[in-house]
Amino acid sequence: MPSLAQLFANNRAWVDRVLDDDPQFFERLTHQQAPQYLWIGCSDSRVPANQIIGLPPGDVFVHRNVANVVAYSDLNCLSVLHFAVAILKVKHVLLVGHYGCGGIAAAIDGARLGISDNWLQHVRDTLERHRASVDALSDREARLYRLCELHVAEQVVHLARTTVVQDAWAGGQELTIHGCVYGIEDGLLRTLDIDLGGGSDVAAVATRAFAAIASRDGRAIIPDASERAP
Repeated sequence: MPSLAQLFANNRAWVDRVLDDDPQFFERLTHQQAPQYLWIGCSDSRVPANQIIGLPPGDVFVHRNVANVVAYSDLNCLSVLHFAVAILKVKHVLLVGHYGCGGIAAAIDGARLGISDNWLQHVRDTLERHRASVDALSDREARLYRLCELHVAEQVVHLARTTVVQDAWAGGQELTIHGCVYGIEDGLLRTLDIDLGGGSDVAAVATRAFAAIASRDGRAIIPDASERAP
């Protein structure tokens, strides 16, 4: 494991590489922050937002917590959402779950982890709402994939129903929420085709999304070839 001194050395080396490519990079960052995207994802160290979508610092606003939960009582998440939507005027909010999530596994396995169990009750709530769909699959891995996707869909609905998003849409602000899943095993980002804008019928879109997830065989989504880089 790298020492703290090594981390500082890594930082210096990174700065030198950035400045070699673009001497004005940090000067520009000092004077501007105008991201078009808010990423709400999991705290898992294997899921770095900027790297996954290939955007440099300054182009994506990020909030992360265990199991990418959007809770109406979470002032941290809501404050980030408000700052991104009302102040920075982002146009897209990406709610991103990931296959291989420990929080999803804990819910499926009924594991007790300690104080984090209180937070992961949000995931267990998703499991209880969709128990029949998840239990219809006999394979544990398939159940993990399905719960991961269902949990993303549920959190997209939560986002759409926050006062922050509702106020933005009521004011005519251009804002779309997207549900996505990241595959640690292959590095690919998948869309769940859950896209909610100001004119969306949230309940109808959610119903279609849950039905689409339940209709799959429980394996990871295979991204369309057109979504891959040439």
